Amino acid sequence: MKSTVRIQLMLMMFLQFFCWGSWYGQVTKYLGTTLGATGEQQGAAFSTFSIAMLIAPFFVGMIADRYFSAQKVLGVLNLLGAAVLYFLTQATNPDQFFWLILAYCLTFTPTLALATSIAMNQMASPEKEFPNIRVAGTIAWIVVANIVGYLGVGDQVTIFQFAMVASLILGVFSFFLPDTPPKATGPAKASQILGTDAFVLFKDRSFAIFFLSSILICIPLSFYYAMANPSLTDSGMTNVENKMSLGQASEVIFMLLLPLSYSKLGVKWTFIVALIAWIVRFLCFGFGDAGSGEWILYLAIILHGVCYDFFFVTGQIYTDNKAGERIKTQAQSLITFATYGVGMGIGSYISGVLKDTFTTEAGVNWSGYWMVPAGIAGIILLLFIAVFREKQSTASPEKVLQ
Repeated sequence: MKSTVRIQLMLMMFLQFFCWGSWYGQVTKYLGTTLGATGEQQGAAFSTFSIAMLIAPFFVGMIADRYFSAQKVLGVLNLLGAAVLYFLTQATNPDQFFWLILAYCLTFTPTLALATSIAMNQMASPEKEFPNIRVAGTIAWIVVANIVGYLGVGDQVTIFQFAMVASLILGVFSFFLPDTPPKATGPAKASQILGTDAFVLFKDRSFAIFFLSSILICIPLSFYYAMANPSLTDSGMTNVENKMSLGQASEVIFMLLLPLSYSKLGVKWTFIVALIAWIVRFLCFGFGDAGSGEWILYLAIILHGVCYDFFFVTGQIYTDNKAGERIKTQAQSLITFATYGVGMGIGSYISGVLKDTFTTEAGVNWSGYWMVPAGIAGIILLLFIAVFREKQSTASPEKVLQ
C-alpha cells in the first residue's frame, strides 16, 4: 500500500470515530442536563443507534454494494449527517431530539461498514494491515473525549457541533478517497440482503448458544454506554470525559494481549474472562465514589479494554473461524445485528426505565442501579459456563489481529 493511501485511510478512520466519539458517550448527560429528559427518554434516544444498526446492513447490501462506489456513498451520507446534526443542535425538547438523532443515526451507521470496506479494498493482506489503519479511530475517540472533557462541554450542544464539523469535513474528503466500485452484480437476492445465508451457522449448537449469549450480555452491557457518564458525574468525579478515555487506551493494551489469551485459554474461557470483567465493572460503578473510592471508579473505566476486546473482538474471530468464505461477511453482519442492534437496543431502553425506577427526590440511587446489570451478567455467566461447549479452534487468531 502506498504511504499516501495509508495516510488517507487513517485520516478517514480518524474523522469517522472523531464524529462518533464526540457525542456517543455524552448524549444521555446532554439530554438530562440541557433538555431535562427523563431516564426513559434518555434510554429511548440512546437506543436510536441500535435501531439504525438493524437497518444499516440491509442498506449497504442493497445499495452501496451494488450501484455506487463506496467512497461516494460515504461522502453523501456524511454530508446528509452534517445537515441533520445542524437541525439537531436546534432541538429544544426530548421528543424532537429523538426523531432527529434517529435520522442522524440512519445516516451514520452505514458509514461504519463503508469505511471498513474502503480500507480493506486497498489492502493485499487486510488481516495484517487493517489494525494499523483502524487504530487511528481509537486515537480519534481518545482525542475528542479529552477535548470535550478539557472544555467541560459534555452536557452542552457543542458535542454535536463537533460531530457536525467532522462529518462535513469527512463528507467532502470522502470524494477524494481511492475508488471502491461496487462488486456485486446482477439482481440482489433476498437471502443476500437479509443475510439469511448465514443462518446455516445455527445448526452448530455452540454457535447458536454464542449468538444468544451475545444478545443477552449486550442488554446489561448497554447500561455502561448509556449511563456511565451521568453516573460518574453524579458521583462527584470531575473531567469525566477525560478519565473515561482511559477505557479506549486500555483497548489497545488488551488487543495486544488477546492473541495470547485466545491461544492459551480458548474461545470459551476468553468469553468467560470478559463476562467476569463486566460483572466486576458494574460492581465497581456501584460501590465507587469520587472521594476515597475514586480508584474503584478508575478500575471500572480501565476494565473497558478487557470487557470490549475479549468479548466483541473474540466474537468476531470466533464467527470468522466458523463461517466459510462464502458467508463471512453475512456472518459478521449477523453478529453486529445481534449485539449492537438487538441486544444493545433492548438494553438502551431498559437502562433509561431503570434509571427512573431508581430516581428519588434525592437523586439517582446509582449503587442500586448498577447492581441490576451486575446480576444479569452473573446469570448469563453461569448459563454460558453450563451450556457452551466448544473445542479450541485450530485457526490462529493472529491471522485476524496481526
